[in-house]
Amino acid sequence: MNDNVRPRALERITVLDLTRVRAGPTCVRQLGDWGANVIKVEARPDPRGGAADFAGRHEADFQNLHRNKRSLTLDLKAPDGLAILKRLAAKADVVVENFRPDVKHRLGIDYESLRNINPRLIYASISGFGEDGPYRERPGVDQIAQGMSGLMSITGEPGRGPMRVGTALADLSGGVFAALGILVALYERETSGEGQWVQSSLLHAQIFMLDFQAARYTMSGEVPGQVGNGHPTGVPGGTYEASDGPINLMPTPPMWRRFCNAIGREDLIDHPDYATTQARRLKREELDDMINGITGKMDRATLIERMNAAGIPCGPIYTMDQTFADPQVRHLGVAQTVVSKALGPISLISQPVKLSRTPAAITSAAPEAGEHSDEILGELGYSAEEIKRFRSAGVV
Repeated sequence: MNDNVRPRALERITVLDLTRVRAGPTCVRQLGDWGANVIKVEARPDPRGGAADFAGRHEADFQNLHRNKRSLTLDLKAPDGLAILKRLAAKADVVVENFRPDVKHRLGIDYESLRNINPRLIYASISGFGEDGPYRERPGVDQIAQGMSGLMSITGEPGRGPMRVGTALADLSGGVFAALGILVALYERETSGEGQWVQSSLLHAQIFMLDFQAARYTMSGEVPGQVGNGHPTGVPGGTYEASDGPINLMPTPPMWRRFCNAIGREDLIDHPDYATTQARRLKREELDDMINGITGKMDRATLIERMNAAGIPCGPIYTMDQTFADPQVRHLGVAQTVVSKALGPISLISQPVKLSRTPAAITSAAPEAGEHSDEILGELGYSAEEIKRFRSAGVV
């Protein structure tokens, strides 16, 4: 690892990653990318194969979620394995888990149990529905949260039925918010000297991400519906057809006059059917048809040039390969290369937040299962003979 590029912002923080699937690893990735010492505690590979044999470890999803971590394999059902984990927790700053509530209590690695070992510990739990309440025992995954949050009811075209978002937004939101909570708790610990329990759920995180759509209901009882590619409240706005394909145009309400000038329809500026935002909402379909009749006579490059000249937000609709070929995406360094021992050079997705002095960095690819077990156990003070005994007993 090159110390010149190693992220330093969180280098004093040790994180135990007990998570699986997506929301938990997303949370820990936020910490590892800024230099936290992340120890990924995972089950030993099953020699018989199957799910426990880490199927997909070398695929893009796993690699993108588990970079910047070291791997320690442990059998938490074995007394020695549990003792090792508790020794780790005694020295750690953060534990992140997404077990079902009954599992962590049965193993004795719940918040209160580990807090008794380390009062300064920040313990983060990510669940489907919350750590208490009527649904606490239910299994929760991204699409279930998308449906229950209301997200699917506002996604897609009117009359076509509910539609899931094309990425695991509830998982990602739950993970990122848990990371935010951890950072707040770490900052507060500087004053109090005490840790605390940080909780995040996919359901609550996804409802929060509905933002103004949810607030339309909580404030006024309005139940928003599907509007396809159109903006939920701003009209015009959405996807329109150019002569060579679709394009996104998003003039905000204060830009109405400029937009009319840009499309050569100054007569619409003060027209009673379109002069106000509310009036335009009532005439959404009619206005969109009119705009499509104008944009359909121009190619996308011309439209983008004209809209940018007028200060109107606009942009092409890319496929993934086009996204990563875009000059601004390249300039931002969205794809960052790291060398994997198993795969060679691979490109992963970098952090979207930039810090001027202590930036995030991807410095190591996802580890092989148990790649750092001996190293980590040695740091805990176990002797070579003890480590050998753990291996013989199947503990690590």
